[in-house]
Amino acid sequence: MKLEARLFTGLALFLGVTALIYWIFSHEPAGTTALTVGFLMSSLVGFFYHVQYRRSGLRPQDTGTAQIADTTGPLGFFPPRSSWPAAAAVGLTVLALGVVFALWLVVVGFALVAGAVAGFVFQYAGRDDG
Repeated sequence: MKLEARLFTGLALFLGVTALIYWIFSHEPAGTTALTVGFLMSSLVGFFYHVQYRRSGLRPQDTGTAQIADTTGPLGFFPPRSSWPAAAAVGLTVLALGVVFALWLVVVGFALVAGAVAGFVFQYAGRDDG
């Protein structure tokens, strides 16, 4: 995951610098917002891959001498089902409607999204991988 972390970190740096230059020269809010959101999303994915790399170390795919047999074995735990993505979608819908109609609805939507993301992340937190 070292390569993925570097890839998304590089993309985040590019988008961040591009957003800054675009904002300085254009003063146009829509493009600046789009570039900033792209920077934030790329930073989040890059940070995730960096944390996963630090936690698990090099994968066989990260070395130049890996064989197909090196990647056999259990891949990890994949949750069978979850209702949290649907809850996050409802929260994002409320948040988007809040941007259009009322600020208080943005706060409600953000709270729904935060709760759904926390529920999704910690759904299997007490699970033993052993």
